[in-house]
Amino acid sequence: MAGSGGFEPESERVTRQLRDDIVDGVRAPGSRLVERELAAELGVSRLPIRDALKALVTEGLVTPRPRTWAVVREFSPTDLADLYEVRSALDMLTFRLAAERRTREGLDRLRAALDAEMAAAEREDAVGARRAAADFHEAVTSLAGNDLLSELERTLRSRMRWLLGRHDDLLAVAKEHEDLYEAIAARDVPRVGELVRHHLETSRHAAVEHLRRTRPQS
Repeated sequence: MAGSGGFEPESERVTRQLRDDIVDGVRAPGSRLVERELAAELGVSRLPIRDALKALVTEGLVTPRPRTWAVVREFSPTDLADLYEVRSALDMLTFRLAAERRTREGLDRLRAALDAEMAAAEREDAVGARRAAADFHEAVTSLAGNDLLSELERTLRSRMRWLLGRHDDLLAVAKEHEDLYEAIAARDVPRVGELVRHHLETSRHAAVEHLRRTRPQS
């Protein structure tokens, strides 16, 4: 995101572009990311490319290789299981706190993300729906009102956005988010807990199936 004056450093712009390409599936797992080639493609020098690749390694989306290149990370079934163990623990806490502490302003932000997701899902805009789904989860974290939780979310944000992009039934996910929104708005904490458990299970199943279909056979 650009700063308040509208200026976005080149390295941040390049990082954002490559991150979006990876999360949205434009650059497939295992794709080579060569500094020289990316610099020519994006019309920049190699320095912002180098900075971007370092940032994406830290975010868990890129695997470094020797010298001047890297590859888009190939998430294994074990990686997926690890992500879901962490996501399950954080989501149960985050959604519960959001239901207890939600504000009118926060609910409006949550509703806006949900409406964007639903509209994108209805027009079969997969990239738009998945991005809005991630925005929904980030808005829930904001509603939880816990600074440490927000810090943890930022650390894991890119991997969680990647994870949320592994589902194909866009409308089903949007409808689960709508149920969660209604429960949060009603401050129905027990209902939120039930819905989160169901949402995590359906999401995990969808991600496993997506990985099975897209992972190269050895």
